[in-house]
Amino acid sequence: MIREQVADTSAQGIARTISGLISANMIKPGDQLPTVRSVAGTLGVSSSTISAAWRLMQNHGVISTDRRRGTTVRTSRGSIEGRYWQVPVPQGTLDIDLSTGTPDPELLPDIGIILHRLHAKVAVGSYLDAPVLPELEAELRRRWPFSPEHLTVVDGAQDALDRLIGALVQIGDAVVVEQPTFPPLLDMLELAGAEVIGVPLDHEGMQVNSLRTAVQANPRAVILQPRAHNPSGITMSATRAQAIAALLGPETWVIEDDHSGDAAGVALTSVSALRPGRSLLIHSYSKSHGPDLRIAAIGGAAAPIRQLERRRSLGPSWTSRLTQQILLEMLTDPEIEAQVALAASTYKQRRTLFVNALGSHGVVIPVGAGLNMALPVRDEQSAVIYLAAHGIGAAPGRPFLVDAINYDFIRLSIGSYTGDPVTLAATVAAATRAGGDSRIGSGQ
Repeated sequence: MIREQVADTSAQGIARTISGLISANMIKPGDQLPTVRSVAGTLGVSSSTISAAWRLMQNHGVISTDRRRGTTVRTSRGSIEGRYWQVPVPQGTLDIDLSTGTPDPELLPDIGIILHRLHAKVAVGSYLDAPVLPELEAELRRRWPFSPEHLTVVDGAQDALDRLIGALVQIGDAVVVEQPTFPPLLDMLELAGAEVIGVPLDHEGMQVNSLRTAVQANPRAVILQPRAHNPSGITMSATRAQAIAALLGPETWVIEDDHSGDAAGVALTSVSALRPGRSLLIHSYSKSHGPDLRIAAIGGAAAPIRQLERRRSLGPSWTSRLTQQILLEMLTDPEIEAQVALAASTYKQRRTLFVNALGSHGVVIPVGAGLNMALPVRDEQSAVIYLAAHGIGAAPGRPFLVDAINYDFIRLSIGSYTGDPVTLAATVAAATRAGGDSRIGSGQ
């Protein structure tokens, strides 16, 4: 069966074909695959090529190997026990939870005034209607940093990332991401079977020299956060955006995750605006207008967005038009716009006060933007335990990493903290020094 199906005899091509046969249930969970030597002889390739294909599938949960049973198809691919679930502490267990990355509920706009003025006809629609309300699309296009070929809305930034990865990335594809980056993104790419390449950050964004090396792998996509980076708080500069755009080949896609949106408190600089024909920008409204809206817009090159819409038509089909109408009303309401602007400035003020207080204890990091900050520590586990013992929840840094780095860090979601920054900073500064060896490095 394998011989008849394999057209591309590279390791990636073989892995894709066999994974496709498994997905189509032509090769079933629990089935034993032929030996490496047998498949190599059948396909007329080297054993090292088959071994590389097997490694790709094994690394991404498609197959498993042991000495007694040989190579078998796994019962289920992937697990929810990924990086994402290692980040937040259990809800309600600590007095001060800085592990979640969520906005301050008190700073979200008052949705009540919007709900009162919606009329009953808004929620009535047809299965055949366009997935985006025409009035909302017009408003989104007015706000977009470039003129997108196509635009749609989905159920939040994570939904957008997941669907775009599904539309663009196949098993074995190289995908470049920031190092560190958002843990669910790494989980999604692992489930997609991508070869993930992490590029370190400096204060302007992805490091140019490291990216130059990474693009030699001919990546299928580069996925980045243009502002208020999670976990570091870094915002990409205009100069760095131009440098990134210049390094990318014509076949590489750019996906930008503007997850903080209008809550970031800093202007958006977009790589997508420099190469719109091969780019996609995600703009989320969850942190700025309310997590329960579960809505984000995707704008950019038409082909992958239309593919996403076609695939989505087999499931939920569209994001509730009632929710879309609520967002439209919020985006065009001057009072709501003022509330969002106030929230963004409040987050910025809280960051500044906390960073300044940390500085008085000898812990110097950039102010950054958004809700989160990465804080270098001597020992990650010791810092998290120290803070927990003082009633403070912090996210460990390891789940944010593609590869190991030469210093430890924790992530603090400082945006929702309303207490005394001086008192908090004293405890956090002590946590940075907790533990045995000294591995603290330069901050992000």
